[in-house]
Amino acid sequence: MNLSLFDSEVAPRRDVETAVERFRELMQRPESPIRHLLHQPARPAELVPVPDNVHPQLSQALAARGIGQLYTHQAAAFESASRGENVVVVTPTASGKTLCYNLPVWDCLLRDPNARAFYLFPTKALSEDQLAGFNSAVEAMGSSIRAFTYDGDTPQDARKAIRERANVVLTNPDMLHAGILPHHTKWAKAFENLRYIVLDELHYYRGVYGSHLANILRRLKRICEFYGSKPRFICSSATIANPRELAERLTETEFTLVDRNGAPSGEKYFIFYNPPVVNRNLGIRRSYLHEARRIAVDFIEHGQQTLVFANNRLATEILVTYLKDACARMPAGADSVRGYRGGYLPRERREIERKLRDGAIRAVVATNALELGVDIGSLDGVVMAGYPGTVASTWQRAGRAGRRQSTSVAVMVASSNPLDQFIIEHPDYFFTRAPEHAQINPDNLEVLINHLKCAAFELPLREGEKFGPRDIQPLCDFLVESRLLHHSAGAWHWTSDTYPADAISLRSVTSDNFVVIDETGEPKVIAEVAYTAAPSELHEKAIYLHEARQFQVERLDFENRKAYVRRVECDYFTDAIDYTQVKELDRFDEQCVHEGVMACHGEVRVNRQIVGFKKVKFYTNENVGAGNLSLPEQEMHTTAFWLHFPVAFLARFPDLAPADKQAGLVGLGNAFRAVAALLLMSDPRDLGVAITEDITGSLAVWEPDLFLYDNFAGGVGLSAPLHAMTRRLLEMSAELIRSCTCGSGCPSCVGPLGETGERGKEAAVRILAELLAS
Repeated sequence: MNLSLFDSEVAPRRDVETAVERFRELMQRPESPIRHLLHQPARPAELVPVPDNVHPQLSQALAARGIGQLYTHQAAAFESASRGENVVVVTPTASGKTLCYNLPVWDCLLRDPNARAFYLFPTKALSEDQLAGFNSAVEAMGSSIRAFTYDGDTPQDARKAIRERANVVLTNPDMLHAGILPHHTKWAKAFENLRYIVLDELHYYRGVYGSHLANILRRLKRICEFYGSKPRFICSSATIANPRELAERLTETEFTLVDRNGAPSGEKYFIFYNPPVVNRNLGIRRSYLHEARRIAVDFIEHGQQTLVFANNRLATEILVTYLKDACARMPAGADSVRGYRGGYLPRERREIERKLRDGAIRAVVATNALELGVDIGSLDGVVMAGYPGTVASTWQRAGRAGRRQSTSVAVMVASSNPLDQFIIEHPDYFFTRAPEHAQINPDNLEVLINHLKCAAFELPLREGEKFGPRDIQPLCDFLVESRLLHHSAGAWHWTSDTYPADAISLRSVTSDNFVVIDETGEPKVIAEVAYTAAPSELHEKAIYLHEARQFQVERLDFENRKAYVRRVECDYFTDAIDYTQVKELDRFDEQCVHEGVMACHGEVRVNRQIVGFKKVKFYTNENVGAGNLSLPEQEMHTTAFWLHFPVAFLARFPDLAPADKQAGLVGLGNAFRAVAALLLMSDPRDLGVAITEDITGSLAVWEPDLFLYDNFAGGVGLSAPLHAMTRRLLEMSAELIRSCTCGSGCPSCVGPLGETGERGKEAAVRILAELLAS
């Protein structure tokens, strides 16, 4: 039976409701791929009068723009800020959060023309987007308030004027870290009069990035204290489980939470789509990328402006290629489809945002770069190719449709990985689940000591001074031994001729991005790639995809961080093969799970190397070639949770060959990562999986370790709670594997048959049963 939504006899759709009705019809078919259809009715606004204590000039300007009342959360945020409180506002996408911080800042600036405010946005695109709206409102006010963006794109000759004249500086954490705080003497007037610090998209600051930002804010508050100011914080966030806790952890200050949403919303539909099974015994489903393409093409054909989300760069570029091919046969043409991701140059991203708002582009395929609140106009539909990894990100992506209170639809197409399959087959779990906690670890030693260097560069570190909860003396003594600090007159002074902020990347373990240079004609830079991703994306003979164009990497200059590419026409893409080794360095804690099997938590060293690549054909996913590589190894120290399996335990399965036992552990690792993401309420990409002790030499001494490690240098605090939940991890993993209907293993439980072998699933089930028997 053809279960496709896209039967040729379907009549053309004219609106979103008709599209949704077709999904409803599909739900009635046997073995329907539709697992859930959620309807959210439109909701009216909850309005209150503009507070009496708003500056009269501001009240008049709001009235002139047709704003005679405020949403309840906007008024509550203003009242709290007026009382001198730090405020964190948590409401859904497109609920008017911008006015929650603009209103108190405008009010303050109208009362004190010398006052200053810093607005921090995660990306330059958001800064530019907010500046346009800010200035149009100020112009309507007839005020002399001056606002400017200050980032890496700001011309040098404009920077001095901005430092001296701007009431509001819109910037990002990267620029604050490297371009403002180290040069605070040039910003003396701003720091003396700093009244507000605004943190937009608070939920974005989790993991490594959030840990860095917490330390940047420690440095900022230190400098403000030096200049005699004590600014208040206003934060805005999409829905997460712990907004007040996150705001307080980032700023080390108490906050008032405003979370009652008063904004109206249009009618919304959310559909869970699981691609049909094509081989039940092997558990193989139709490609989720193909199904996402088919749904998106259907939306585009019927006039619905569509945003497609993919979870990584490669999936994004593959979908751009597929959609451009499909739209080339439509009146709109291939140019009506664009890609959008971090590696694109800024001018490309601004052009795409503008054309999406104007309606010139009918579809965009994006990574999480478009999750944030950049204004891209009113979209009809969102298609998610794969579960984004967290409940919060899923709702954030779904909320990008229908931002103008129109009817909208969001479709999540599940991939075959275990986490996607668990979520798609348990919709009640998802829809009743609270969003995740945003976790940060600002006292990660690697992060902390780097920012302590920056703090010492900015102002001497005084004896007895705190930088977070830690006593800084032992760290400063270490930096003295490293000849970076000098101790005199009761303080530590920076003595090195280096510039410490330049050596820190806020988003990864290194600050060195690779540039991609196209040498097809006149050499030109076409993209940037993060240092950690370069070996897998820019190795020699790799096909680098950019806006559906194929470039072959001719040479990777690792030392100078450059990749040289040439335009090619080919029908395949490349997929890197990596090899990871994990070595235990220190064991913080351990507990016996079952007769010698130990669950451990501690520090590890992770070595990862790209050893080869596959050539994969577009559309069919056939493997059409391969190659070997020898690239530099990447090393990282982090924290991990692991299970140690002694010889005596593995001897309990004499009928399983050693290779089957190893396959069973590989399968367990796949299941563990999916379940751990659910238990920790984290993104599964934050965890890495590895097995040590491959079967070599004497089988009598084979004692493997199965590691789940934090995928960030120094760790971000995932492994300790996972160690505490060992029993729950084992129970839920057993349930995940048992409930899968495949015969011998599939991507939805322990992994595909080719990865785990004929008896991999059986081995995993038996190992778990033995561990849980105690």
